[in-house]
Amino acid sequence: MGRWGIVALAAAAAVVTACSPSAADDAAGAETATSTTRTPRITDDSGRPPVTFDPCYDIPDDVMNAAGYDAAKKEVADMPMGTYTFLGCTYRDDNKVPGVRRGYGLNILAGNVTLDEELSNNAHIATAVSINGRRALLEVDADRDDTCKYVVETDFGLVMLTRIYHTDYPGSAPIEEWCTGLEELVTSIEPFISA
Repeated sequence: MGRWGIVALAAAAAVVTACSPSAADDAAGAETATSTTRTPRITDDSGRPPVTFDPCYDIPDDVMNAAGYDAAKKEVADMPMGTYTFLGCTYRDDNKVPGVRRGYGLNILAGNVTLDEELSNNAHIATAVSINGRRALLEVDADRDDTCKYVVETDFGLVMLTRIYHTDYPGSAPIEEWCTGLEELVTSIEPFISA
């Protein structure tokens, strides 16, 4: 995992309750009806492009609900890093399959680092893929049990979707199950990612 991935993931875990869904809804409701691009919630001093996709505001709740994630319980996290920015949103899927899994945790981060920077940091665990014709990476690190990540390229940088599989038994799930169904979710979200 790259340095921003570690920092962003740690920040998401630490400040994931920074803003409630109702506050996110209020902020989104303040937009004018003719607006097509939201002003970024936060920016940095890096000179990198502003992050113009916000995972908590720009992915329709019905898309996440249809995928098994309770969008009413999504949690917003602001992560200005000084030299780059990540806008994050955390979702939970509590659909338990007894003896198999307790559900999933999903963290979606939009950041203004490039896909090439991400590949440079994680080439040892990354596989080049395409999501709806968009350049992307699939990252599976055998040292990070039950975790699967897709990284999708954007004009401003990238969007990372990291899912954690919560087993309903001691130990880790088989590695071939870590990513099951995640590509379909990423494919359904990709059309909503700005540029």
